[in-house]
Amino acid sequence: MVFMKRVYDVMLAEHLRQRRQMAFVAGPRQVGKTTTCRGVGTVYFAWDSPEHARLIVAGPEAVARAAGLDRLADVSRPPVLVFDELHKFPHWKKFLKGFFDRYEDQCRIVVTGSSRLDVYRRGGDSLMGRYFLFRMHPVTVAEWLSPEPPGNNLIRAPRLIEEDTWKHLLRYGGFPEPLLTADDRFSTRWQGLRHTQLFKEDARDLTRIQDIALLDVMGRMLDDRSGHQLVYGNLARDVGVSPATAKMWVDTLCALHAGFLVRPWFRNVSSALRKEPKWFVRDWSVIADAGGRFETMVANHLLKAVEGWTDLGLGNFALHYVRDKQKREVDFLVVRDGHPWFLVEAKVSDTTLSPSLHHFQGQTGAAHAFQVVQDLPYVNADCFSRSAPVVVPARTFLSQLF
Repeated sequence: MVFMKRVYDVMLAEHLRQRRQMAFVAGPRQVGKTTTCRGVGTVYFAWDSPEHARLIVAGPEAVARAAGLDRLADVSRPPVLVFDELHKFPHWKKFLKGFFDRYEDQCRIVVTGSSRLDVYRRGGDSLMGRYFLFRMHPVTVAEWLSPEPPGNNLIRAPRLIEEDTWKHLLRYGGFPEPLLTADDRFSTRWQGLRHTQLFKEDARDLTRIQDIALLDVMGRMLDDRSGHQLVYGNLARDVGVSPATAKMWVDTLCALHAGFLVRPWFRNVSSALRKEPKWFVRDWSVIADAGGRFETMVANHLLKAVEGWTDLGLGNFALHYVRDKQKREVDFLVVRDGHPWFLVEAKVSDTTLSPSLHHFQGQTGAAHAFQVVQDLPYVNADCFSRSAPVVVPARTFLSQLF
């Protein structure tokens, strides 16, 4: 397999040099967590290894001995211990708290998980203050062009992405292996294997859902509904479950990183929670419709940006969409420290500026409003230099994000 340097390689290395807190690395299956974490780690423990699992179950002292923490070492270069997929251990929080409190001065700790590391906790002491979360995402245009994290100004200077790479990102998605392999037959087999691992292994092992077959059916339905508002009653009827079950299962799929929800923006947060969210899958290569695929690709780029900026401590960012009673809508709104920052409408080829951008820029006070068009050629200009609504090439806009 061909490997590429990831922005997370740099982020984790910097964190481990500067901070004592554990690094929790969460993200979709096959996104590259293990590769990145093994690259920064010196001692590796995988819960899926029977030998390593026995050590972890035996307790912190057994792991410390196996890692050589009972031997004299250079304190200026503490070893980095990686615990891979540790969330599968029912008592992982208790183990980590005990291990960190005893050995934090002797090592650095990285913990990975395909599901959200705080979803399946079963009581125990809080880890508050003992870790920082890093949320790992598929490869994006900006990351392909540079593995260096963005600076304090957040927005990168625009850079040209090669035509073949742009086409590969659209066709094969941002998961490293199919993207770097760029082969249709391999991609099809990889998608099938990932789906099986997600629905027939992770969902079975990490949840209490009994009817995994119906959850699988829902997952395939949701692939076709990426970018659409999610009405739980309609989804429940199509799957043959109750609306409460449908909502619980969607939450589970979000926890397993099969997809994510984008909620409408309201000044009143409680109002947002009562409105229909939009659903997006993590792997946009599974979407046949060109418009749905591109909108989902943009959604993934924006989610990676808001979570990456937040994880770096550059502010608190969130991704929403906007829609009013007259059914005017803009696909995305990025919110920075509670205030609307920029609007994004995703189009494959339409260069006629959407009037909704003008309307909602006035309503929200967002500093920028972009109509991001897939088929436009790259322009060497800063999209964020414009304040009025503007049509911009996707290749330019996406190169300026995370």
